[in-house]
Amino acid sequence: MASTTTTDPEHQHHTFSSIGKAGKSSGEIEGLDVRLLNGQRHSERYSVAAAVLPFFFPALGGLLYGFDIGATSSATINIKSPTSSGVSWYDLSSVQIGLITSGSLYGALLGSILAFNVADFLGRRRELMVSAASYIIGALITTLAPTFAIMVIGRIVYGIGIGLAMHAAPMYIAETAVSQIRGRLISLKEFFIVSGMVLGYVVGSLLVDVKGGWRYMYATATPFGVVMVIGMWWLPASPRWILLRAIQGKGDMRDLREYAIYCLRRLRGEEAMDDSASQEVEEILVELSYISEENEATFGEMFQGKCLKALIIGAGLVLFQQITGQPSVLYYAASIFQTAGFAAASDATRASILLGLLKLIMTGVAVMVVDKVGRRPLLLGGVSGIVVSLFLLGSFYTYLGNIPTVAVVALLLYVGCYQISFGPIGWLMISEIFPLRLRGRGLSIAVLVNFGANAIVTFAFSPLETLLGAGILFFIFGGIAVLSLVFIFFIVPETKGLTLEEIEAKLL
Repeated sequence: MASTTTTDPEHQHHTFSSIGKAGKSSGEIEGLDVRLLNGQRHSERYSVAAAVLPFFFPALGGLLYGFDIGATSSATINIKSPTSSGVSWYDLSSVQIGLITSGSLYGALLGSILAFNVADFLGRRRELMVSAASYIIGALITTLAPTFAIMVIGRIVYGIGIGLAMHAAPMYIAETAVSQIRGRLISLKEFFIVSGMVLGYVVGSLLVDVKGGWRYMYATATPFGVVMVIGMWWLPASPRWILLRAIQGKGDMRDLREYAIYCLRRLRGEEAMDDSASQEVEEILVELSYISEENEATFGEMFQGKCLKALIIGAGLVLFQQITGQPSVLYYAASIFQTAGFAAASDATRASILLGLLKLIMTGVAVMVVDKVGRRPLLLGGVSGIVVSLFLLGSFYTYLGNIPTVAVVALLLYVGCYQISFGPIGWLMISEIFPLRLRGRGLSIAVLVNFGANAIVTFAFSPLETLLGAGILFFIFGGIAVLSLVFIFFIVPETKGLTLEEIEAKLL
């Protein structure tokens, strides 16, 4: 790759092909050579109004993921009804209902595998456009399905959109947001997921007794997908992705640099219409070069050095997010409310709405404090609460069955603590922790681990419950949660207030 000098006089002695080649890792560079990496960088100026849409349209991918979870809980009830299904094949077996429920999960796993191979080529913006198209096509196929087999195909296509969205949305938001509000925005994406769940529960409760109501439930996702694809078409590409292609020689350096400045100005708004966007691009370029991003990532590098450490952190968090029992605890929600005698909440849909509102409130708390308090305190505090709640649930199903209040308190405690810790912070950390040239593939592995662990826990729960009993199973989840606390305390770093390049240089 030909040498290209920066236009900044202060850095004109560096070339993009020579910076970072002194034989030291980013953590070993000393003195003035790490001026940017030591926090003395140009202030990231931005307009709050301009930051809204680059967050909103990618976050719709999360809302559509949550909506699918909420709507499917009612759709499976409606489609089994002889009077309300509106189809002749309503007499579905438990396996067939399981395929409808988990079809989008299989699709998400497929989307995660697809993202590993095409994400860096497509870029974050175009990947989100493909995701939105998958949402639209999947929703329409499911809505119009004349047979059970076609419906499952639609569910899988929709799930591909989920896998791509959960991969690309946190990357796009992380790479386009300023460091001061990055944590808040990515955590707010979790708020959109929960909002989608609540919307799905509400739409489902309204249509559950309507003839063919399941079709209308799934059709509701279509306009959101249309808004998402139009919005992502309008938004600019990620400047960091553009600059990565520039320093890797995948285009003319000057042209890509100017395009990155143009995109950054659109993302930052009026605050960046002066020279601040140009200066920020120059600083990102220099930092990327210092931390040796010039060479294109190979598959083997995914399991070496910095990326291996990032994989351990990111994949470890999303693995513990699932194997501490999150799908299983929610599975018991309706029966816990019934046991406690809450007649108004005895219906599964109403209980789900109540829990969804609690999830919204607690996610809002996490959004407000994550960039002030930091990631580690929320993880340590929230997971400690999860440990307590799981042991309370285990005790209820083993020793305290005559005190239903214990189960209700444990359930609410679990949901609240999950939503200020694993829920938003897991997705936030995996979007921050991977080096830029490995971020697309690294995040796809983390997303694959997340959905894979979700599938394993979901499918293994019923036979394990039969074999061990609910009480023992929740005690096991509690023990795993204790291990996750140890993992967080010793392995997971604090990334609050650092740019993505500084995270790579200082923490990996």
